[in-house]
Amino acid sequence: MPKDRWVLLRRVDQYDPVKMASVVSEGFELLGRTPRGRVLIKPNVVFANKRYSMHAFTHPSLVGTTVDHLRRYPISDLTVGESGGFAIPTRLVFKEAGYYEMGLKHKVPVVDFNEDRSVKVSLSRARYHTTLHCPRLIHDADFKIWMPKLKFHICCEITNALKLNIGSLLHKERMLYHDDRLNEKIVDILEIGYPDMVISDAITIGHGFESCAKPFHLGLVMISNDPIAADVVAAQILGYKPSDVRHLKIASERGYGSIEPDSVSVHGDISIAELAARTSGVVSEFQDIQKVETPIRFYEGIGPNTHEICYGGCMAAVKGCLGTIDARRPGSLKRASGGAIVTGIFEGDVDAGDGTCVLIGDCTEVRGNLRAKKVKRVKGCPIGAVQLTTVLPFTFDMPSPLFDPRDTPLVVLNTILKGAQKVLHGAF
Repeated sequence: MPKDRWVLLRRVDQYDPVKMASVVSEGFELLGRTPRGRVLIKPNVVFANKRYSMHAFTHPSLVGTTVDHLRRYPISDLTVGESGGFAIPTRLVFKEAGYYEMGLKHKVPVVDFNEDRSVKVSLSRARYHTTLHCPRLIHDADFKIWMPKLKFHICCEITNALKLNIGSLLHKERMLYHDDRLNEKIVDILEIGYPDMVISDAITIGHGFESCAKPFHLGLVMISNDPIAADVVAAQILGYKPSDVRHLKIASERGYGSIEPDSVSVHGDISIAELAARTSGVVSEFQDIQKVETPIRFYEGIGPNTHEICYGGCMAAVKGCLGTIDARRPGSLKRASGGAIVTGIFEGDVDAGDGTCVLIGDCTEVRGNLRAKKVKRVKGCPIGAVQLTTVLPFTFDMPSPLFDPRDTPLVVLNTILKGAQKVLHGAF
């Protein structure tokens, strides 16, 4: 087998600093290269809430262990950076996830890309995202280490190394092409977000809605010198053929490397087959909205750009909104009142019964018969999950996170602090 693209699979049953340090050290030895100059660690810190979402992000102890290991190399600068989920201040997510505590303990700055400077760049290999504002820390890095959290994903099958790059985008560009072109967008960003090393937290993986993920203990740390290779193995662990993960297939078609399983040299003390057997019974219901237990009916139409199901657009926002509501108050979806939600151009009849039908998105229309007691429209393209918290909970009699007495003041306060930091750093 070829030796230039490898993945190390090591059993790590708990977030034990000693065991993690040993595995990280082994991974760097296998890498055979010396981190140098300005080093950036980018974890997945998409969302965190101390009450109901503590399994969606890369565990800070694994990041801290990696920081400590890097001190032995001739580096001039070391930073942990990320742009969390859209519409929530990343600094709040860092606080909830324990990242600022980790930064103080391991003496490393933790930076929200949105609060720092950026550089406008052109992407020669991109299909849609031909320009973007690249965070300065990514643009200037001499050595990049991506540290994803392995999870099932509601739109993209899996999230690991390649999908992590959505968090390389500033919030002001986050939703561009986040529709039926999402997988193409992911590969577009790979041009500026191609890491030198990937260290995946798969000790506890996530399923369900990835931003409020349910935990599943897998007991694994995965290290690779190539993001494509890392995702080829990650896909198989989660039960997919690499060619069935759309952004992986697109990346290969664009020349980023083979996604054939035998193109990757796998090392370690546990096999892909054993790991795949462990995850085979895991249910990730929000990948198929029709499998979610609720009296709400869902009708998914096509997008006007590609004439395919707009998997990454408004329906992704619906899944995100409902997934958050149910994580915060389990059972909310089962207890919801009946009705219907339509996204995209739906060729057929829609039946909301005696409930309300909500048409979500600018392009949404029903080209058949529509039966409903009432019809609402929510405009936007695409729409964010947070925006829908102003509509869906009140329409279908579910508790809204919008007026949470703990969380809402924190969002407001940290939004103000984020704005102040942007002014301070000239991050506009």
